[in-house]
Amino acid sequence: MNRKLLISFFCFLVVALLALSACAPVSPPPAPSTATPAHWTYEGAEGPASWAKLDTSYAACGAGKSQSPIDIANPTMQDLSNIVFHYQPSEVKILNNGHTVQVNYDPGSYIEIDGQRYDLVQFHYHAPSEHTLNGKSFPAELHLVHKSASGNLAVIGILLEEGAQNAAYQPLLANLPAEKSPEKDAGLKINALDLLPAVQTTFRYSGSLTTPPCTEGVNWNVMLTPVQLSAAQIAAFAKIFEGNNRPIQPLNARTLIEDSTP
Repeated sequence: MNRKLLISFFCFLVVALLALSACAPVSPPPAPSTATPAHWTYEGAEGPASWAKLDTSYAACGAGKSQSPIDIANPTMQDLSNIVFHYQPSEVKILNNGHTVQVNYDPGSYIEIDGQRYDLVQFHYHAPSEHTLNGKSFPAELHLVHKSASGNLAVIGILLEEGAQNAAYQPLLANLPAEKSPEKDAGLKINALDLLPAVQTTFRYSGSLTTPPCTEGVNWNVMLTPVQLSAAQIAAFAKIFEGNNRPIQPLNARTLIEDSTP
């Protein structure tokens, strides 16, 4: 075979190989990860000090600069627009998720903060309180979690202290599931409006979820006035979960505001 024929033969092979490559099926892209986020706890090796190391999605728990809860101290006084509550009674759809007892709220109830609507999604509790007031911890704290149409979160925090029996909290306390369980309809209604203190001024700051993934950008509104529950009622909370509170986080450069007028 002369040189010209040899060159022509190799050129033919190259063209044929390129054509076959173009016709070969394209491998599909890898499927997105469906891994379940890492298990976490409030103590031990999977406790708050280790949350950021347990899962990459929990990074904010360690690297975040606007984390919750905080010690409420030395706030800036400001006359804030009052939160407008539009709460309606809801069926008590209650569950124990292994970290707290949570009540999922019926659609239609919401609050307005500076003209922005946030729908009430659920409420749950921590014992003892997550926020402290001038270093003082409370026996428990209720969190009412709201979400706007754009996905932003606003939480109302209510500090619970020992005092008089509170009838509004009894439907919740009488139906606390002792073990981890799916949502259950308790067959009665509760109005979140009745859970609030009579005076509804708040401390406000920008914070985060207090559980992994510790997402920041949460609009926190902690009531200045604690709500009283009897010793027996507080004990009912603590009997199911006690120590399900994240430690205090640094305020850093954030501004903490106290509403100066009702």
